[in-house]
Amino acid sequence: MSRLKIFDTTLRDGEQSPGVNLNQLEKLEIAKQLERFGVDRMEAGFPASSQGDFNAVKKIADTIQHASVTGLARAVKSDIDTAWGALKGAAEPRLHIFLATSPIHMTYKLKQTPEQVMDTAVSMVSYAKEKFPKVEWSAEDASRSDWNFLARIIEKVIDAGADVINLPDTVGYSTPQEYGELFKFVRETVPNIDQVSLSCHCHNDLGMAVANTIAAIENGATQVEGTINGIGERAGNAALEEIAVALKIRSDYYDYSTDLQLEEIKRTSDLVARLTGMNVQANKAVTGNNAFAHESGIHQDGVLKNASTYEIITPEMVGVKSNSLFLGKHSGRHAFVDKVKEMGIELSEDHIKEAFKRFKELTDHKKEVTDDDVFTLLMEVQTDTEPFNKYELEMFQVQYGTANIPTATVRLKNPEGEAVQSARTGQGSVEALYETLDELIEEDVQLVDYQLSSVGRGKDALANSHVQLLVNGEKVNGRATKQDVVESSANAFLNAVNRYIMQQVTFDSKEVVK
Repeated sequence: MSRLKIFDTTLRDGEQSPGVNLNQLEKLEIAKQLERFGVDRMEAGFPASSQGDFNAVKKIADTIQHASVTGLARAVKSDIDTAWGALKGAAEPRLHIFLATSPIHMTYKLKQTPEQVMDTAVSMVSYAKEKFPKVEWSAEDASRSDWNFLARIIEKVIDAGADVINLPDTVGYSTPQEYGELFKFVRETVPNIDQVSLSCHCHNDLGMAVANTIAAIENGATQVEGTINGIGERAGNAALEEIAVALKIRSDYYDYSTDLQLEEIKRTSDLVARLTGMNVQANKAVTGNNAFAHESGIHQDGVLKNASTYEIITPEMVGVKSNSLFLGKHSGRHAFVDKVKEMGIELSEDHIKEAFKRFKELTDHKKEVTDDDVFTLLMEVQTDTEPFNKYELEMFQVQYGTANIPTATVRLKNPEGEAVQSARTGQGSVEALYETLDELIEEDVQLVDYQLSSVGRGKDALANSHVQLLVNGEKVNGRATKQDVVESSANAFLNAVNRYIMQQVTFDSKEVVK
């Protein structure tokens, strides 16, 4: 079977999803899970875009050992230099340069002639090869480019030293037949195409990203780009887990394979969903909650007699396990640590102590503790930032009912260490709580989005709150998980504000990227 290389861009294109804002620790946690998942290459970010992205890419590059860490760059020398600064410590540093080649982009965005674009692409790839052992060049909006021009620029970029040529369907415009024919044309027309790998990168604006990716593979693509859960700009990217499972299940038809560890799919999907705040839709293929659910009586009868009647994918293949009780209030530290190791999560000794403490607190209130509960708890502990001056919730009380005006009383310790207290009303309990918090917080805060979901099922399920705030005009996400919905909501609000404060502390203490 032909082995495909998997290029994951969850941390770059995926983070460009509206409303997603990951900090350095969260990016690192996702990167480590992607390494366990078995991706060949991971695009860690766009180092020149911000100090925060530079720091995150550098940390990932210095940590990951079993995948090639990649950074994105425009076809600009300063971008390439900055990317090298972030990636030079990687086991296999790789650069991804992009430059638009479609008439509409060259005319209206770049305001350059095709010859100028060609000269820029060649010179920047040549410059990048002086630093990076591996360089990928992307013809942005390739699917809407003139194919003859595309063939000419690809030939010259390969001569300049490119190792991978990516032909993205940047706006999700192409159909499977068109996209497949584009790859076939390039393979048959570009004389030196055998010197590089061909890569596909599909967006899902028309719902055809996975189908287009498969078409590219059938016509010579040897590298597949995509994201976990299909997140990304606008309607997202091709979902890597769907591609991998499709190739596995239909191996009778597709003579291709990957190095992805399919049993890590569910864990990877859950981690990305939790840290980005983008919940997976219930009916999504492979990872949705309904992927292995059967409502119809006929379907249920068939599955009970033989699962293969209606299940072409087994839950175990993608790492889905039953939510049975495995730890309780009498479980000791040794059993808890064993479960952490089983989940593949690496924690420092201090984090282990804190996680076990929170676990014991959870078992005092929740009879059945599931894998999902522990996973959520571990992620909270792992992504907690280092100590710094922040807002801390000391006390809150909410009064509400059908005959009462919802009123919230809150006492906080502010970053200066002072206790502040206030009370406000609202149309509901959460609104009253957020009005009170807003009054006590010195920063200018506006609520952009608020989401509430449960971890697991049952009346004692944990409440997972996700908020998006504008703090002093900067968009920041916050999360919290508690058994009480209102307490979870309060902590998520404060988590967002504290993340903003932490970002300012980090920025002030680092040299700005040049």
